[in-house]
Amino acid sequence: MSRKSKGINAERELIHLFWSKGFATVRIAGSGSSRYPSPDVLASNGSRRLAIECKASRNSSKYLTAKEVAELQQFASIFGAEAWIGMRFDDMKWYFLSLEDLKQSGSSFSASVELVKRKGLMFEELIEA
Repeated sequence: MSRKSKGINAERELIHLFWSKGFATVRIAGSGSSRYPSPDVLASNGSRRLAIECKASRNSSKYLTAKEVAELQQFASIFGAEAWIGMRFDDMKWYFLSLEDLKQSGSSFSASVELVKRKGLMFEELIEA
């Protein structure tokens, strides 16, 4: 399976999870390739709006560019949404990190399995927060 297919499948899985809990949710195809900032997934239950950049990895850590993080923050601010990084490591459930919880590594950011287990919210915790 290509990296792109893995990411798309992970995003679709997340969309089904949100819909099953009463959140209207859309996947924004081509996010990251548009000239305008946009998250991978938008979800709302009428009282909360979530803008989520999704990352799936078979490795024990995943890197994000400073541009990805800045654009998510910019979009969320303009849209009035909470900005989250959704992390899905192989054989693990979804975890969500706030932008402040990412580890800065030079000009990029990273999230490891250890970091998401320590600071991340599981899906149920995110939707109840």
